[in-house]
Amino acid sequence: MDNAGQLGHTAARRQLRFSRTLNHPPEKVWRALTEPAHLAAWFPTDIEGERATGAALRFTFRHDEGPSLDGQLLKYEPPTVLEFSWGDELLRFELQPDGAGTLLTFVNTFDELGKAARDAAGWHTCLDVLAYHLDNQPPPWTPAERRQQVHQSYVARFGPEAATIGPPAASSITTT
Repeated sequence: MDNAGQLGHTAARRQLRFSRTLNHPPEKVWRALTEPAHLAAWFPTDIEGERATGAALRFTFRHDEGPSLDGQLLKYEPPTVLEFSWGDELLRFELQPDGAGTLLTFVNTFDELGKAARDAAGWHTCLDVLAYHLDNQPPPWTPAERRQQVHQSYVARFGPEAATIGPPAASSITTT
């Protein structure tokens, strides 16, 4: 599977790592990672709060897919590093110039192994939608369809212990 995430771990936590080469300069990708109008196209929640290191954040699902989460902006270094706590998880986006484009590395750090396949499919889908959004093109599938397409490959790659917490109902998976 192209652009597949990798499952790893630190001493105490799990990590999903994705690398994507995007055909846009870091400044454009940065705007898509930080500006509400762009986030609404691909990120699973609205992000309320100042875009400054140390700022309190609030994450609200647009269609009540889950409860709101609190977090904090841990690193805000335009246009290279964006890192924040998202509930009890950590999300980190790193941007590096790559020719005329950008290498995006996204790392999700979390505790519960059982949700790794579910979350990998979700983040994989979000990053696919981000790429289409940056290209100003509609994806050829709905986010729910894409998530279903990639979920089983993550279950197979990560193993049954990484899939004890399954995906939400397809009807609740949206990014717009």
